[in-house]
Amino acid sequence: RACVDPALLDFRRNANKMLALRATPRLANKSLVPKMFLFVQPKVCVSTGPQQQHGTFFEFRTYCIHPCQNAAFLSLTNEKIHLRTAHSELVGYWSVEYGGLNQVFHIWKYDSYSQRAGVRAALARDSDWMEQYISKAMAMLTSQNNEVTYVVPWSKIQQPPKEGGVYELATFQMKPGGPAVWGAAFKAAVSVHGKTGYALPVGVFHNEFGPLNRVHVLWWYEGADQRAAARHKAHGDPRVVAAVRESVTYLDSQQSKLMFPTPFSPLN
Repeated sequence: RACVDPALLDFRRNANKMLALRATPRLANKSLVPKMFLFVQPKVCVSTGPQQQHGTFFEFRTYCIHPCQNAAFLSLTNEKIHLRTAHSELVGYWSVEYGGLNQVFHIWKYDSYSQRAGVRAALARDSDWMEQYISKAMAMLTSQNNEVTYVVPWSKIQQPPKEGGVYELATFQMKPGGPAVWGAAFKAAVSVHGKTGYALPVGVFHNEFGPLNRVHVLWWYEGADQRAAARHKAHGDPRVVAAVRESVTYLDSQQSKLMFPTPFSPLN
């Protein structure tokens, strides 16, 4: 009679128990199953959260400019932007002062993806736009980047109380899982800043294309010094501290840009 390794017999017995338990899961006693056969349930459920109720989206565009061409690019854009806005709605156009040198940031509104496709096709056929602007502007740029975003359901784009001032684009890379996981905490953190008067949230946007689980908050301040003073005061406000402490548990990273509106920016 051949000898059988005792370890092999134990493995077979455990395997048979596992098959029996799979057949009658409600009676399963997990203590009888080797750890190698146990499945660990994920702690976070992936969910998209609240769905958008309309097709309107906003395209974020960031252009990096050759340092020696920054003034020339802004001058050309100021002169020819009307050729572009004849095709679709410009929400705002800014020059980045801190957080990214020689950059411009602009937001465009579209009612649907088909509308955007139509706008891009029409621009390609617009000889004035191509000859008077694109042929000159593209040589001044080092890179272009775009993201497609939606305004979150609990936000709306607000016009600042007066012209001028500065804008801060705060970008938050949240942990995977979507607004169903971190949305409530993030909303609370943004809302408490607005309700307490430390800053005006012009709009809160959630990425659809580009890095996912990314949220942008566009803030408005009367000036850079007023922003610094408001931030310093907010850091000592227990209401803000409590809301931010909860929100940052879902945060991977964040970055910020301080921007000045251009003369032709609708948000100025």
